[in-house]
Amino acid sequence: MAKKFTQRRSPMFERLVNNSDFGKLILRVSVGTLMLFHGVYKLQHGYGFVEQMLLKAKLPGYLSHGILVGELLAPLFMVLGIYTRPAALIQTFVMVMAIYLVHQKELFSMSPHGGYALELQALYLFGSLAVFFFGAGRFSVSKGFGQWN
Repeated sequence: MAKKFTQRRSPMFERLVNNSDFGKLILRVSVGTLMLFHGVYKLQHGYGFVEQMLLKAKLPGYLSHGILVGELLAPLFMVLGIYTRPAALIQTFVMVMAIYLVHQKELFSMSPHGGYALELQALYLFGSLAVFFFGAGRFSVSKGFGQWN
């Protein structure tokens, strides 16, 4: 009878691989930081064009100031792990609005390179939605405690 070969993993490897808090940190920081770049750019160069798009869609123009919350404050909170779930939900809403206002015509399109035309927007949207459901995790300012984190 042949012996069964069982591979034993080291405890250190197990802790590294089975570490959902580290995965939450990577997701939170990457999605939040990348969105933060968009917010900083709009802060430096202006975001008046957003008001025009809102007015064209028959929405109040003053909602354009939500860019400061949705692309600066919310991503910063996500990166730090403070009020992570509301911040992620705000960022998700901003992406839904961006797709509605700017990218609606590309919704069912492919890029010239064969990918989905809105893959970046989809990654931001679903990445922030995942952060909403996962929460901040242990590696955050809030340590993952509280219903908002």
